[in-house]
Parts: sequence; structure tokens; C-alpha cells
Amino acid sequence: MAAPLPVEPPGPKPVAEPELESVPVPEPEPASESDDARHRGPLAAPLRALCRDRISLVALGVVCLYVFLALAAPVLTSLYGKNATEHYGQNAPGLLSPEGLPVLANGGISADHWFGIEPGLGRDVLAQLLSGMRTSLLIACASAAVIAVVGVVVGVTVGYLSGVVDRAFTFVCNVLLAFPTLLLLLALSPIIQTRFVGSGQNEPAWMQFTVLILVFSAFGWVPLAMVLRTAVRSLREREFVEAARAMGASRAHIVFRELLPNVWAPVLVHLTLAVPGLVTAEAALSFLGVGINEPIPDWGRMISRGAEVFYDDPTYMVFPGVAILLFVLAFNILGDGVRDALDPRALRNLR
Repeated sequence: MAAPLPVEPPGPKPVAEPELESVPVPEPEPASESDDARHRGPLAAPLRALCRDRISLVALGVVCLYVFLALAAPVLTSLYGKNATEHYGQNAPGLLSPEGLPVLANGGISADHWFGIEPGLGRDVLAQLLSGMRTSLLIACASAAVIAVVGVVVGVTVGYLSGVVDRAFTFVCNVLLAFPTLLLLLALSPIIQTRFVGSGQNEPAWMQFTVLILVFSAFGWVPLAMVLRTAVRSLREREFVEAARAMGASRAHIVFRELLPNVWAPVLVHLTLAVPGLVTAEAALSFLGVGINEPIPDWGRMISRGAEVFYDDPTYMVFPGVAILLFVLAFNILGDGVRDALDPRALRNLR
């Protein structure tokens, strides 16, 4: 016999409560590398990219060494016990031959004169090299600073205003680019000597430095200004500039607060590539006799003197030649590294 079926009691059926599903709480994601770089500032990613380039780091170390030697030249020559102007070969017997050449081998290198002595006058080569480094870097860095200020102000202003100002800027740039800088310096040297310096007197050191810095700056700002003018012409139509203009910002605010912070990368690249060019230009002018004159030590004049006595004493030309070669090579490699580090495509690959 089959069992009776259970009878449900009358009344409303109890409703089963729905089961609450546990919803997983998402864990906070760690900040990405690009977010960290954004918080650290605009220079964080380029610096990381530059630090990964070992060749550029070596070049940076060489450049820093040159800057240190130039700044500490008076202290180093004092510790060395020699200066760049005293004629050691003429004052001490046995250093120069009757023909004015070093008696000892390799240009007179000895424990007293580590790099030898200068033929003719007998000055210490190492002291001249350090002081000449100070001369070249002072002129190059001062000229680069003036070029940066003038080029940035003119390029950003012209790029934003455009119109008649842009046409006048183009005309001036074409004139300056067509003007031969070397001929100008060759013509200025005798004029300054006759108009501002008395007969039989040497041109003051401050006047020589000032003339070279002014001439280099007068013609050196044009390429930088042209690059910035093109960059600003593309930036002035961007959304952030239009928003600032719609909010009633003045032209000065737009130029100095909106446009100028966005053009520092080409300025930095231009300066790192311009400094070695200025060093070689100053050395070339001194080699031709229209740059830095005696008794101020200078690399170009050392190379000029070395070329005169090269067959009798080739060692004297080696040290300034190698010094200029290493400096220009290191600065050019550093400039290429800075340009690659500031490339937006490289930064995207880094992130």
C-alpha cells in the first residue's frame, strides 16, 4: 500500500529570502609608471631616458669634468705651482735650446712640467691648457646664455603675433644669415684697436671678451628664434591657448604662462648643440689672430703656435688639439642624447 502524500497546511506560503551574493571589492591598482612620472614633473621621463643611455652619461661626465677644471683652474694651477703667463723656459737655464725648442724629449715633459713647456716663451703647457679651457668655456657659455634669452623672447613673441611682425622678423633673419660673421670680426678687430685702444697698448681683456660675446650673440640667436617661431605658430591654435584667450587672458599671460613652458625642449637641445660650435668658433678666431690676444691663454692661439713649430715640437700641438676634440665630441654626443630623450616617441616607448 502506497504511503499518503503530505498535505500542505492552508495559509500563505513562506517566501524564501534571497541569498546575498558576496560582491568582490576591487583592490586599488598600483599607480602606473606614467602616472608617477606625471607627478614627479615634466623632466622625470626625459631624465630616465637619458640615464638609460650609457654613452650619453659618459659624455655628460666628460662635460662635467671640463666645467670643473675650468672653474677650478686658478686653484689647480696654484696647487700645481705654475701659472700660465710666466716664462719658465727663459728664466731657468737648461729648459730651452738656443733655437727656443724644449731640450727634454716630448716637448719638455718632466716632473716639474707635466705637459711640457711652450716653444719660444717657455710657458707651462698644463697651466696654459687649464686657463685656456676657462677662457673658451666662459665665452661659449656667456654667448649661449645671451642667445637663449634673445632667441626665446623674439621667437615666442613673433610666433604668437604673426602678421607684419612675422614678415619683418623673416627679413631681419635673412639679412643676418647672409652676413659673414668671420669678415665682421676681421673688420672689427683693427677698428676697435684704433678707436678704443691707445697706440702701443694691448686691448683690455674685458673688451676682447665683450666683443666676441656680442658678435656671437648677434648672429647666434637667429636659428633658435626661427625654430621657436615655428613651434609657437602650431601651439597658438591648441585648445589650452584658446581656453586662456576665451577666459580673457592677456597676451603676456598667454606668451609667458601658456606658450613658453611648452618650448623648453627645443631650447635645451639647441643650447647643448650650440656650445661646442661656439668653442670651436672662438678657437678658430684666436687661431686667425682676431680672437683672444696675449697674454690671455687660449686654445686657438696654442694650436696656432703649435702649427708653427709642429715639425720641431709636435707635442705642443697635441694637448690643445686633443682637449678641443674631446670637448666637442662629448658635447655633441650629449646633445644627441638630450634630443633623443626629449623625443615624444621615445618617451612613449619608455612608458
